[in-house]
Amino acid sequence: MPDAAPLEPGDPASLGQYEVVGRLGAGGQGAVFLGRTRAGEQVAIKLLHAQMAADSAARARFAREVSAAQRVAHFCTARVIEYDVHGDQPYIVSEYIDGPSLHEVVMQGGPRGATELERLAIGTVTALAAIHESGIVHRDLKPNNVLLADDGPRV
Repeated sequence: MPDAAPLEPGDPASLGQYEVVGRLGAGGQGAVFLGRTRAGEQVAIKLLHAQMAADSAARARFAREVSAAQRVAHFCTARVIEYDVHGDQPYIVSEYIDGPSLHEVVMQGGPRGATELERLAIGTVTALAAIHESGIVHRDLKPNNVLLADDGPRV
């Protein structure tokens, strides 16, 4: 299993048709969980924080995030699989990217060499260009938000 932390008290055991099996992280808007389909496929599930679910403006931002994510080319981001922005617990289910963040790689292994850095830069800039081409400005680009999958970086 990927490096998912155990679920915390109050975390859901399931969302929609997905079993929630671990906690991948949390931010200002919500928490991200490792989930599993009935067939055993891993997914990432972003759940809007409970206090924000009662805020209509926060729900609207969350819905816009879903809409934006669906417009971006799948080669550079995690593909949206399913979402529920109207229920009691708004969530987004996306493809699980099995790879460390750029932050983790640099912290554990130090700076990258010239060739690897060039490939990483080209892949990341290409992803950003695709994101911008869909009309979106990524407002939180940082090493933690660049995942290094086997087939290249995902933003």
